[in-house]
Amino acid sequence: MTIYFYSTIEDPYGCFSNFSRHGFTLDELWWPTSEHYFQAQKFVTTDRVWFEKIRQAKNPKQAANMGRDRSHPLRQDWEVVKDEIMLQAVLEKFATHAEIRDILLATGEEEIVENAPGDYYWGCGKDGSGKNKLGQILMQVRDLLKSDDPSA
Repeated sequence: MTIYFYSTIEDPYGCFSNFSRHGFTLDELWWPTSEHYFQAQKFVTTDRVWFEKIRQAKNPKQAANMGRDRSHPLRQDWEVVKDEIMLQAVLEKFATHAEIRDILLATGEEEIVENAPGDYYWGCGKDGSGKNKLGQILMQVRDLLKSDDPSA
């Protein structure tokens, strides 16, 4: 069985979304969501003021919109580092919160797919042909957490 997720509202796997309200500390700063962390990292070397504004955005949707604002210059290596940055954020989120870590580990070996119709990189896209990078990262995090938890 494939596990699909997208919305944080009334979805049993909504905690898999980067918009889920499961904050964590990474790089010695508090992040309200993994979306805040991911979007801010685009500007960590180019615009620290914008970086901080994204970190303090009132919700993950606002952080996402701010991160897509191209009036601020992206770090030059963004395309090279973005997958690793997403992995760091997702791993820290699930390592921090036992209740969602248990949900992730309970998926066993099932495939996890972000059912994002408009996203062909992080999600599966409208027609299922997307790369599903977020789903792949969640499965990688699941494997990493299993290796750290002998009871899993």
